[in-house]
Amino acid sequence: MLQNYLKIAWRQLRKQKFYSTIKIGGFALSIAACLLITLYIRDELSYDRQYVHADRIFRVINVYNENGNIGNGTSCSAPFAKAIKADFPEIETSARLMPVPLFPGAGSNEVMREGQDENTYEERFSYADPELLDILEVPMVYGDRSLALAEPNTIVLSKKKADKYFPNQNPIGKILYLNNDKAHPYTVGGVMKDFPTTTHIQYDFFLTLKGHELWPGEQNNWMPQNYNTYVRLRPGADVARLQTKMRTIPQKYLVPALIQNGRADAETIGKSISYFLQPVSAIHTSADIQDGVDTRFLWLFGAVACFILLIACINFINLSTARSANRAKEVGLRKVVGSQRGSLVRQFLTESLLFSCCSFVLAIVLAWLLLPYFNRLAAKSLVFPWASWWLVPTMLLAALVIGVLAGLYPSFYLSSFQPIQVLKGMVSRGSKNARLRSILVVFQFTTSVILIIATFIVYRQMQFILNRKLGFDKDQVVVIQGTNTLGDRIKTFKTELLKLPDIRSAAISGYLPIAGSKRNQNPFWKDGKVKESAPVSGQLWRVDPDYIPTLGMKIVEGRNLSADIASDTLATVINQTMAKKLALEKPIGQRITNGGDVSTIVGVVQDFNFESVRENIGGLALRRGYNRDLISVKVSTRDMAATIRSIGTVWKKFAPNQAIRYTFMDESFARMYDDVQRMGQLFTSFSILAIIIACLGLFALSAFMAEQRSKEVSVRKVLGASVAQLTALLSRDFIKLVLIAVVIASPIAWWAMHKWLQDFVYRIDISGWVFFWAGALVVAIALVTISFQAIRTATANPVKSLRSE
Repeated sequence: MLQNYLKIAWRQLRKQKFYSTIKIGGFALSIAACLLITLYIRDELSYDRQYVHADRIFRVINVYNENGNIGNGTSCSAPFAKAIKADFPEIETSARLMPVPLFPGAGSNEVMREGQDENTYEERFSYADPELLDILEVPMVYGDRSLALAEPNTIVLSKKKADKYFPNQNPIGKILYLNNDKAHPYTVGGVMKDFPTTTHIQYDFFLTLKGHELWPGEQNNWMPQNYNTYVRLRPGADVARLQTKMRTIPQKYLVPALIQNGRADAETIGKSISYFLQPVSAIHTSADIQDGVDTRFLWLFGAVACFILLIACINFINLSTARSANRAKEVGLRKVVGSQRGSLVRQFLTESLLFSCCSFVLAIVLAWLLLPYFNRLAAKSLVFPWASWWLVPTMLLAALVIGVLAGLYPSFYLSSFQPIQVLKGMVSRGSKNARLRSILVVFQFTTSVILIIATFIVYRQMQFILNRKLGFDKDQVVVIQGTNTLGDRIKTFKTELLKLPDIRSAAISGYLPIAGSKRNQNPFWKDGKVKESAPVSGQLWRVDPDYIPTLGMKIVEGRNLSADIASDTLATVINQTMAKKLALEKPIGQRITNGGDVSTIVGVVQDFNFESVRENIGGLALRRGYNRDLISVKVSTRDMAATIRSIGTVWKKFAPNQAIRYTFMDESFARMYDDVQRMGQLFTSFSILAIIIACLGLFALSAFMAEQRSKEVSVRKVLGASVAQLTALLSRDFIKLVLIAVVIASPIAWWAMHKWLQDFVYRIDISGWVFFWAGALVVAIALVTISFQAIRTATANPVKSLRSE
């Protein structure tokens, strides 16, 4: 019987080539999209699963309450890791990671191998305690994991970097110099395997913290928070009980340190801070803490995949039930000759399964072909899992399940025809019973409209961000990197740049209003109020006096810092937010402190966004200084290539052994919002896919309905109806359904995008025009889809349809 069912199913597939193509093609597209999204979600949820002792490895999280605002972070003080290991026997070992690029060594460096004279720019540096390699179970290629960072001034390289600098060698004991600093060489203590992409730790160089201090006395100072702390617990340790015990840490260590520094709010701060343990396997999916992915986006992504698959299943059900008139006689005759309803159900389910299996085979090929494009969209490096054991069983099971689910209703529906009604000629049930098909068409286009509205709003928000007035001028600013290797010659280099005709100004500073530049966090008080009031949190940036004019910022009160006024070494320019936070009505001439130096406010700069526009503008203090990491150059030229060549020529005079590196500030600013742009591109791609699949079904459905009404159309045409009238007649019902979908989709899309926009402090208003244009676009697409068949039917020769009458 099974062979017979398959033979009949294959005949039906070949007999109805047009409808079979729509069914299989739509199914295959949707399954391919689902497969790609599944690979993406699977990859995101597979981070940090490689550890043997994953259930015992944790990162320490601090939760704080700052004036009623609850926040969290991963930074702890330098002595924190050693203290908790000594105080809590549940902790087997602890270690620190210092990735903050604020301090020399972390982040990026110019690297030179001993015996060579050419610097190479490298990123992904971090300081680490020797024990960190053991906690994170870092596999080694050369060297002993427990000894690789055990000596001062040692460095561990990833395998790919070891192969780059020491090809075909064991590099242990070799020397590397960072940033031309030959007075402090680093000895290679080990080579580790490259970290897999599915881990939150992504470093190529570990610099040892053994015998290293960021500044004198730092290792015993509980106040600065610069280190991530990792712990491995002993087997059987009670995590919840340990977290309860860790509540004593602020009172035991932090509060005394604050009191010693004269902080009036020491007890308040101690009570507002608590510590928790974050499982290493949960780090990547904890976007609310620091560096994780937003799982809401993953589930939204998964929901989009399900909707696309549902749209394709709806096409299958619609076409199967709509063409019931063509199968009615077959059902009637089979029942007359003795077929039971169960055998008919199995026959139609077999057809559904055949369609599903064909779709899955095509879908796997499509997903493989589309994977490179998807990787570019999602910023991933996914590989199609041809060799994975689960691929074939999962695809086969999914094909069977989806085939059965999609074919279940049509099977029972078609097998329910009564032979006497069918043989009397009552065979048009499929065209008359249209309520279910109408509901399904509305669902299809509701989903499509929601995706289109989301695409419009994401695009508008992106344009708003990129073109918004930020309080500084990011256009035609060239940022020259790696200038710290110039040492004291950096000022001479700046002077030489200013001699070039196309250079308007230049400023030395590693602090810029774009991601990836230096940041810090400091407490600020009015002078004399340290013991009386709570501090105001803000950034303290050391900048060149030419910084403000180079970046086009505006002084709204007072003056800029000056290189010609000796007292300006203790002068400060603050932003408007800092003035408000410190309650300074007349800030010029007032004195402020960050617990160390006391400085006089000489100017107030207009607020500018120095972080993502997802956040409010924070307090900022600018002081005169020369952080040498970067030089920002404002150019005025139409021939940017020639200007860059001129800058390169000057650079070669100062750093002949180091290639010039530069970026454009506007491009770096745009990269801060790559995630938003990717979301827009993904929504656009899925919107197009959803519309294509929905329109395929609508096209096939309209073709069938036109076929069913061909005699009616012919009679109307004979009686004088025009092509336009007939086209409107055949299109009207479908357009009504699409309009209903627009009405249903609009409030749903508004709610979803309103929630998404809440992540941005600066955001667009959702205009009614977005819904109008999205609706108009969908109606236009649907109208074009339907009109093709409607016009074809309306212009056909009526003699062909009426010949049998």
